[in-house]
Amino acid sequence: MSPFRSEADPSGSAGASVLPAPLVLSEEAADLLFREARTANAFTDEPVTDAEVRAIHDLVRWGPTAMNGQPMRVTLVRSPEARAALVEHLSPGNRAKAAGAPLVAILSYDADFPRTLPDLFPHAPEVARMFGSEESRQRFGTFNGAMQAAYFLIGVRAAGLAAGPMGGFDAAGVDRTFFPDGSRRAFLVVNIGHPAAGAWRERLPRLDYDQVVDVA
Repeated sequence: MSPFRSEADPSGSAGASVLPAPLVLSEEAADLLFREARTANAFTDEPVTDAEVRAIHDLVRWGPTAMNGQPMRVTLVRSPEARAALVEHLSPGNRAKAAGAPLVAILSYDADFPRTLPDLFPHAPEVARMFGSEESRQRFGTFNGAMQAAYFLIGVRAAGLAAGPMGGFDAAGVDRTFFPDGSRRAFLVVNIGHPAAGAWRERLPRLDYDQVVDVA
């Protein structure tokens, strides 16, 4: 089935690939990525494969970042020893969730991302000189890493999986344990897998259009 709405059928089941409508995604794709997608708190024991993670990356790497900087890095925590070490740095309410997830990923930004800018932004390689201070690298890495993290969560959903992002952890402790050379700064931990029964909490309210959008 096409991921786009159909001219003949707004549900996207047949016809032309693109409709002149506010949304061109099919209802099924919109539900999968947004309306029906939820933050998961419990998972089945079905594994998340390297092939699935690679497919997620191959999709979300096309998301834009400032100067094409792409500072986010992903550490897949697969070994029991690494999982136990990570759990120690999580807030108490997040420990059981991470211990039971089939895969946990640490999202960080590369503290030395300017070194790759000449390759990623080749028409203006001199922009790397803009990031001589730790403050400038932190500001860029945190903001653009957060954008990439959002793309990553949508990519997990696109793979038919569920994500449980967690900000409650000792970032300095994670950095000391997993990145002792100071090369990265952790900013999010994400549980990934197939949701188990009872994985979702009740859907929380969302702001309406008029509460979010105004016109200047």
